Amino acid sequence: MAEYIRKSKAVDIMIFGEGTYPYVRGGVSSWIHQLLVGLPELTFGIIFLGSRPEEYGDILYELPKNLLHLEVHYMFDDEKHVPSKREGSEEAMKTVRELYAFFKDERESIPEQMHDISFYMEQMPYKDFLYSHNAWKFIEERYKENCSDISFVDYFWTVRNIHKPIWKLAEIVTNMPKVKLLHSPSTGYAGFLASLASYDKKLPFILTEHGIYTRERKIDMLTADWIDFKKPTLLKQPEETNYIQYMWVKFFERIGEFTYDKADSILSLYSGARDIQVQFGALKEKTKIIPNAVDVDALNTLLEKRPEGVPQVITLIGRVVSIKDIKTFIRAMRITINEIPDAEAWIVGPMDEDEEYALECQNMAKSLDISDNVKFLGFQNIKEILPLSGLQTLTSISEGMPLVILEGFAAGVPCVATDVGSCYDLIKGGLNEEDISLGSAGEIVAIANPTALATEYIRYLKDEKLWKKAQDVALKRVGTFYRQETFLQAYKDIYIEAMDTWQE
Repeated sequence: MAEYIRKSKAVDIMIFGEGTYPYVRGGVSSWIHQLLVGLPELTFGIIFLGSRPEEYGDILYELPKNLLHLEVHYMFDDEKHVPSKREGSEEAMKTVRELYAFFKDERESIPEQMHDISFYMEQMPYKDFLYSHNAWKFIEERYKENCSDISFVDYFWTVRNIHKPIWKLAEIVTNMPKVKLLHSPSTGYAGFLASLASYDKKLPFILTEHGIYTRERKIDMLTADWIDFKKPTLLKQPEETNYIQYMWVKFFERIGEFTYDKADSILSLYSGARDIQVQFGALKEKTKIIPNAVDVDALNTLLEKRPEGVPQVITLIGRVVSIKDIKTFIRAMRITINEIPDAEAWIVGPMDEDEEYALECQNMAKSLDISDNVKFLGFQNIKEILPLSGLQTLTSISEGMPLVILEGFAAGVPCVATDVGSCYDLIKGGLNEEDISLGSAGEIVAIANPTALATEYIRYLKDEKLWKKAQDVALKRVGTFYRQETFLQAYKDIYIEAMDTWQE
């Protein structure tokens, strides 16, 4: 059941957020809030897609007045109904077989029923897909064909968990308020929902990808230990994990293609991301780059609060989760502290998304005997943190275009980051020749290399002249190319042009 925080019969633009605004801070959530606040002349709605209610807390943003509609849905919350015996439609199962062939790469074209709301709501309702005799027979056949060496229970629950949200998304479409334009900040379930709504309501649809969702989900699948097969890890064979991972990856790849196919405009934050979108199936003529941006003038005021010299503080602003590779940062700090004993690491970001990983990071700092130097500060106001920071760092194994780097630049903080996402372009320059000619606002290193990170931390903290040169480049780059007003005007132009095509 939907939970309505705000409810409206009509809005200009509906944004579909998967696990983001307004229940999660930073990243995409900050970007969404920036759009809402920066374009007060437009009205917005948000449909939030979460996993389970217990994984989210309170709303973390002050909701702007032009956000007229906010509804909340959880994709994997427990069901209340008891399954009942049912036969199911033979005709609908033929369509399911076509869809299965598409997801298995056995056919290239997207089946029409995939975007037909009536198929999910009438021809093959959710209960039929999971509880009918015909569906059970189909699942059993596919199990024997593909992975009979693993537990059928594990296979069945994987099928169930992958596909269960699709019927919820179809139901969301049927109950949507009247809108003029659809906007999703990702592919995945949010992009699939926007695509379904675009087909059903005949509305324009804009897709913006911050990171490349399909690639990030591949990383999640290949590094995750959350897939519980209900038996001890040592008793599992490698192919068991591989096939379950394969099912999830193929699903996200195909709904990504489905979303790219339907989107009218496919936006990315930097050229490397656009190249990957095209590689994953986006038509290049649909693509466009609109970089993230920050309120440069407001952040420039923080320069007045900076102390003399280079603070011996290296700040990582981000969630304490494995994709941010906090452990490599901690290892790098052990090396740094050997050379600069009073150097400190400030890890600024929520620790409750993966509590086990956060505890491992804290224990690592203790085991390396640097827990006094490595401070886990949780969520903080970055306007209080940045003036006290000598360097900002990101040690992630995957990123899109991190706003925190731009915020740090505008506050006069150079950055040392791993070579992921747009970090190279931000630090070294990549938009054009003028940008490149500015020079380096810090340094780029390979992922998972604590020695390389520490080398750069030490170099910048000990050489004030080098640090000052990087600070000057950072301030000039963000002030020239990443101003918030340019970003907002670009989105306003896209919104207005798209809505002009909408027919009452």
